[in-house]
Amino acid sequence: MASAGGIPVNSANGSPWSSGLCDCFSDMGSCCCTIWCPCVPFGQASEIIDEGSTSCFGNALIFWLIASFTPCICLYTCSYRSRLRAKYQLQETPCNDCCVHFWCWSCAMCQEYRELKSRGFDMHIGWQENVQRRNRGIEIPPIVEGQMNR
Repeated sequence: MASAGGIPVNSANGSPWSSGLCDCFSDMGSCCCTIWCPCVPFGQASEIIDEGSTSCFGNALIFWLIASFTPCICLYTCSYRSRLRAKYQLQETPCNDCCVHFWCWSCAMCQEYRELKSRGFDMHIGWQENVQRRNRGIEIPPIVEGQMNR
């Protein structure tokens, strides 16, 4: 049994992710943003994962500084994957969080971003506005997998 953020997670019995690690092209907006300006989607996702205790801008700035001056950005980003998995009891697949972020951090960040969107978060408005919308009873439509495609 693995532990993330102090919460034990049984990776074999956890819930599946809403999309696969390599499904980056299913959301072209987040895919392109993650490839060309990864600090933005990371900042947005990390603010939601931290439930507003940190800011999008602050986390994006930390990401940018670490990525600019060291090759170790995966050590910072994998901790947020672990917290996300613990929060929603997600499976640790295809391997542990640090390995996923070391070998394919852009795909991992896209997957985490899509997971939060599929759970009803509007990534562009931040934690506080998401909470306010839910408190006002504004329903965020669920994302249905397997939508019809032409």
